[in-house]
Amino acid sequence: MGPSRRDLFGGAAAATMAAASAKAEMLAPPGFDRIADGPFKPTWESLNGGYKAPDWFRDAKFGLWAHWGPQCVPEAGDWYARGMYEQGSAAYAHHLKTYGHPADTGFMDILPQWRAENWNPDDLLDLYVKAGAKYFVAMANHHDNFDAYDSKFHDWNSVRLGPKKDIIGIWEKAVRKRGLRFGVSNHSAHAWHWFQTAYGYDAEGPRRGERYDAFKRFKADGLGTWWEGLDPQELYGGAVMPMPSGITSIAEADKWHEANDRVWNEKAPLNNPAFVRQWYLRCKDLIDSYKPDLVYFDNFDLPLEQAGLDITAHFYNASMRWHGGKLEAVVNIKPEERKVPGVVPDVERGLRAEISPTPWQTDTCLGSWHYSREIFEKKRYRPAAEVIHRLCDIVSKNGNLLLSVPVRGDGTIDSEERRIVEEIGGWMGRFSDAIHGTRPWVIYGEGPTSVVTGMFSEGKQKPFTAQDIRFTTKGKTLYATTLGRPEGGRVSILSLARGGPHARRAVGRVTLAGDKTPLPFRQDHAGLHVTVPEAALHPFGVALRIDGAL
Repeated sequence: MGPSRRDLFGGAAAATMAAASAKAEMLAPPGFDRIADGPFKPTWESLNGGYKAPDWFRDAKFGLWAHWGPQCVPEAGDWYARGMYEQGSAAYAHHLKTYGHPADTGFMDILPQWRAENWNPDDLLDLYVKAGAKYFVAMANHHDNFDAYDSKFHDWNSVRLGPKKDIIGIWEKAVRKRGLRFGVSNHSAHAWHWFQTAYGYDAEGPRRGERYDAFKRFKADGLGTWWEGLDPQELYGGAVMPMPSGITSIAEADKWHEANDRVWNEKAPLNNPAFVRQWYLRCKDLIDSYKPDLVYFDNFDLPLEQAGLDITAHFYNASMRWHGGKLEAVVNIKPEERKVPGVVPDVERGLRAEISPTPWQTDTCLGSWHYSREIFEKKRYRPAAEVIHRLCDIVSKNGNLLLSVPVRGDGTIDSEERRIVEEIGGWMGRFSDAIHGTRPWVIYGEGPTSVVTGMFSEGKQKPFTAQDIRFTTKGKTLYATTLGRPEGGRVSILSLARGGPHARRAVGRVTLAGDKTPLPFRQDHAGLHVTVPEAALHPFGVALRIDGAL
């Protein structure tokens, strides 16, 4: 028999996680938990003192991401596995209508429905290569605590359940075959509190007070079911912070969640050390098994305190071993505006106002992080022109853009997404010389549009115009890209005015990026004035190659 429902609140949950951690320790070969030998130690002092972003990352500039897992099955948007347990939310309403009440049908019941039956990674990656992506990132797990790989230390994984495929392993082979760099994203460090809604209950309505499925299901209950031999508590994380009994309104429940299990920090949970230990083993297994070039942590600091430092030091040292002493590893975290030299900072759904002295990255999405059918049906995806304009702005400031293309549960992208990615590829096919392998100039650009800075700020950003120009360099070549179609084909670049502070030499030649045909130009004290033939214009803007100015 499993622990009683009353005992669940009194320590049996922690005991369950401790048992899972002990099982993981038994599976680990001798010495597996040790950090790889090398110059990096698991301290910020060591990481900050020895890390430098590799050239491949600085040259790549543009990556695509499959933020894909079982939460894509309902096609109801991001954070479904949490929201379906929050009465009053859109996800809860969708779940109730589509699958039933969460006290009866929980998120774990979605897992067998993630079959990836139409997934064709070769087709998708061929599309992404044409779009100009130089690296590809696949989601290894989300806050839903499900591993999309052949996990040695976590039974709730895609080889045992759902697709019954090593999703990460298949992605990795297909990516390497195309000469791209491969990354994985790991979001599971927050599962211990994020998933506590699964232990809650309806505060209102006919089933008020009845606890959801995570509170009811233990390993012994699986006898004769599809999940026989699995412990649901290992998936849901154990009831370490369940919503207390006695809440009688949705508003009160929302307030409790916001103040407790929604709190976002990177500290290790004091009442659940087994979770931290198992996270470390799972993450090390992910790195050692697939040897990624990049690991994206969905965290504002390295996850779970010392465990995150240990993993990062291990990854850097292991990368040097894999590459003959050369450090090729990238770790992304989201340290807000704080600069952390020991990793590559990421600005989620945001931009920066100025050139960063060190490389950085923006991650964003065409739509919702997990697939949303509503966005497709209402045609609310981010248009290709906006993606290109933001890519140009980010690259001019020493950054990279990682763009997620939402994937449906069956492994396909929809027709609108494909069209947008093809349009991105149409522009990149002509002008990517101004993007790949470039470095910032002394100024990032010019133009009337102000940039709203910081994470989650992209919704406040006004559209760029053809008068907004972004600069990049490659050797002695300067590129100037307009963020819109120049009217009449006339481009005036004020920053290259003769005698101005930035035009050190007279411009000798102007062409379009990727083209050798000279363009007519005139340089005077007001700027550099270039005429682009009508047939050579592009609706998103044009990238000019300017020689002789540097």
